Amino acid sequence: MSDRSGTLAGREDQVIRVLIVDDHPFVRLGVATLLAQADGIAVVGECSDGDQVLGAATDVKPDVVLMDINMPGTSGLEATRALISMQPGARVLMFTATAVAGSVDESIRAGAMGYLLKGGDPQALLTALRTVAGGRTVWPADPGPAAGGQ
Repeated sequence: MSDRSGTLAGREDQVIRVLIVDDHPFVRLGVATLLAQADGIAVVGECSDGDQVLGAATDVKPDVVLMDINMPGTSGLEATRALISMQPGARVLMFTATAVAGSVDESIRAGAMGYLLKGGDPQALLTALRTVAGGRTVWPADPGPAAGGQ
C-alpha cells in the first residue's frame, strides 16, 4: 500500500488499485462494474466479510480499501482497526448504506480516511477513491440527523 501522506507518484502503472469489502454480492458486483469502466482505477480483489481483509490486503496490495461498515462477523470498523494496526499506511474509505449516529467519528477513530454513503452519485465514489488514493480525506460536510449531527 502507498504511504498515507504520499501520492501514487513513482508507480509505473498509476492505476488506483481498489479492494472492495462488502457482504452483499450485488453491491460488490455493481461497484466492480462501475470501477471497471473508470479510467485509472482497477479492482484487485473482493472480500465478503471483514475476516478476509487482512489476508486479501496483504495479497493484492490495494491503494484503497473500500470498506462496508456493517457486515456479519468482523465489522468494517473492526477490520479497519486491524488493517491500520498491521499496515499503518493503509487507506480505507468507509462505504455504508445508512449514516448511523457516531459512525463518522468511529470511522475516524478506526483510521479510515473517508466516509461515503452508498446511495450517492456514482461519480462521488470515483472522486472519493481518487481523493483517498492521493492521501487526502473525504468526510461528509453534513451527515444529517441520522448521524447525530457529527
